[in-house]
Amino acid sequence: MVNRGSPEEDWKDNQSVLPPQKGFFGHPKGLSTLFFTEVWERFSYYGMRAILLFYMYDQVAHGGLGMSQGAAAAIMSAYGALVYMSGIIGGWLADRLLGTFRSILVGGILIMLGHIALAIPAGLTALFISMVFVIVGTGLLKPNASNAVGQLYFQDDIRRDAGFSIYYMGINIGAFIAPYIVGTLGQKVNYHLGFGMAAIGMALGLIIFLLTAKRNLPETSFKPMNPVKSDEFRTLFFRFIGGAVAIALLLVCFQLIGVLTIHFFVNSITTLAIIVPILYFIVMLKSKRTTDLEKSRICAYIFLFIASVFFWVIDEQGSTTLATFADQRTNLNAFGFMIPSSWFQSLNPIFTVILAPTFAFIWIKMGHKQPKTPRKFAFGLIFAGVSFLILTLPSLMSGVDVKASPFWLVASYFLVIVGAMCLSPVGLSATTKLAPAAFSAQTMSLWLISDATAQGINAQIVPLYKPSTEVSYFGLVGGIILILGIILFFFAPKIHQLMRGID
Repeated sequence: MVNRGSPEEDWKDNQSVLPPQKGFFGHPKGLSTLFFTEVWERFSYYGMRAILLFYMYDQVAHGGLGMSQGAAAAIMSAYGALVYMSGIIGGWLADRLLGTFRSILVGGILIMLGHIALAIPAGLTALFISMVFVIVGTGLLKPNASNAVGQLYFQDDIRRDAGFSIYYMGINIGAFIAPYIVGTLGQKVNYHLGFGMAAIGMALGLIIFLLTAKRNLPETSFKPMNPVKSDEFRTLFFRFIGGAVAIALLLVCFQLIGVLTIHFFVNSITTLAIIVPILYFIVMLKSKRTTDLEKSRICAYIFLFIASVFFWVIDEQGSTTLATFADQRTNLNAFGFMIPSSWFQSLNPIFTVILAPTFAFIWIKMGHKQPKTPRKFAFGLIFAGVSFLILTLPSLMSGVDVKASPFWLVASYFLVIVGAMCLSPVGLSATTKLAPAAFSAQTMSLWLISDATAQGINAQIVPLYKPSTEVSYFGLVGGIILILGIILFFFAPKIHQLMRGID
């Protein structure tokens, strides 16, 4: 094992391996490549999400698919669950077969093809083809682009956290501008034109990546970190073929017996999203490579994971339940101009951009007096629960026949992002600290799966929302999560004890 000197000395000794170390606001030039690639990838993804629900449940005469509102919302949630779960496969493919560069490139191409499929008016067939392309493509691109940011820095580089903050800004810039462009085109002109604009966005990201990646990214990005050996390849190949054939035969059997329906698809995704994290925790707790200290910390992490799932249950309804509320129950008339309902989905990223540095400052200012991690998670759940409870007020005060002020939605989005600031970055940090040494990378994947589990649950509950059930839906879901947050607040000291020295 080679001992490293200072970062500067290390760079001088490895100039052939590392990328240019300055050039983008004092950061490696590779950060600019990944920043602008991610801006346009998120533009394409969130642009598509901004109008997809409306496209699915809008009337055929208006250019939609004519699905029921409940089925469309369930598909959206199942879709989101698969997108997050696909990152596990994408990470493995990058580590063993493709490397970071080719994973991002292939992922971007697949995402672009997915949006192109939706830009073609070919009905349900195009929708499901698009979903397959975007799920696989996002699984390849998203985790590996984040990993590539880490490859730009040494572990002890003081610019590392700031680099990830800049990259995170790129994600939110893309998500912020997408509804205004893709949403406006999709709702005011034609859905397929909107999806076409999402494809153009991903194409721009790919062009930037291809023009700059080879000179800006480190050599480690262009080869697998743990490549499949020649004697392993044959075994893996036949396992892959065997698995694909088995799945295909299973689907054919389901089709023949008449159970291969949208409901079957949604229920399968929900089941998978719940089973996968349970298996992860069982494996880690039973592993001989996990110490007793680590097992205690895993037990603490299970409580945090469950809290995270319930938080994302509300947060991820921004593109389903809240999108429907914006479309059907909100007064969109502003000074004679009808605001596209998709615009409200830009509130999440803009509030994130505003509140992220605010909360970072608050935690630093509080120092050792800041709440412990379980208490922060409790606050996250409490704010999320309240964000739903306030949406019961328009109906209680004026009834469902009167369109609600848009400020109710603005307030709801604001509150849930306040909750996210208490939970999301804190959860990422806690994951790195509580993860067993033998499962550090897999535990980070597990954190991302908490969002997939939440969306799997949402696939079952979001079809229950409609104007006639508005008060009971927002009241029940928000109330349950508020109560869970309060319970977590009082049990937080016990959970902190299980963390065994980790704050």
